[in-house]
Amino acid sequence: MTVKRLDNVAIVVSDLDAAAAFFEELGLELEGRAPIQGSWADGVVGLDGVHSEIVLLRTPDGHGRVELTSYRSPAPVPASPRQPPSNTIGLHRLMFAVDDVDDAVSRLSRHGATLVGNVEQYEDAYRLCYLRGPDGIIVALAQELGG
Repeated sequence: MTVKRLDNVAIVVSDLDAAAAFFEELGLELEGRAPIQGSWADGVVGLDGVHSEIVLLRTPDGHGRVELTSYRSPAPVPASPRQPPSNTIGLHRLMFAVDDVDDAVSRLSRHGATLVGNVEQYEDAYRLCYLRGPDGIIVALAQELGG
């Protein structure tokens, strides 16, 4: 058996609309929004009484998706620490290729994003940065340089 593709990455958020607006500003496209509940959902995620809502966003090339989930029940559990450092074990970040890092940082800052460090250049190949977005989600941006 082999993996056919990476279907999506799911992220639990406290404010579904704000998180969706952040990723739409980045350039992801809304694919759908739906309530999730029922015994099948309880069984899949291993929780009782699941009542959540998801937003599915896709990258412009159609190959990547981000699923944002907001739980009504059971109540969401905040991460600890709230904004873990970059070397914390677990899901670290999502990286997106962008045309213009500076423009993306400017646009995303209007949605509350803050730089984790600085915008840096790696050799003559990339300009890169990490941003903290909604709920402390780290999003990396990479702008390829040259041709």
